[in-house]
Amino acid sequence: MAWILLVLAGIFEIVWAYTMKISEGFTRLTPSIITIIFMILSFALLAYAMRTLPLGTAYTVWTGIGAVGSFLVGIFILGEPASAMRMLAAVLIVSGLVLMKLSSS
Repeated sequence: MAWILLVLAGIFEIVWAYTMKISEGFTRLTPSIITIIFMILSFALLAYAMRTLPLGTAYTVWTGIGAVGSFLVGIFILGEPASAMRMLAAVLIVSGLVLMKLSSS
């Protein structure tokens, strides 16, 4: 159950990162409100998952999901560049997430 909550927390991190971007520095009301709501939800689920998962594993996986997910949103939704170096960085992050999951008991 903790892993499911952690993945959901990571997905919520992607949502709040995206809505923060489109809030234009918190100058647009609706995206700003969505950002704050999903930040709270993401942190709450992370905190709940950390009750049973190790700190290093939970935090690394949470930030990794958020980083790679936000990277993909940037490319596919916001039209940001997908250079070879950025793609390699994303692959390395995902590799680290897999290793972190495999190393936890």
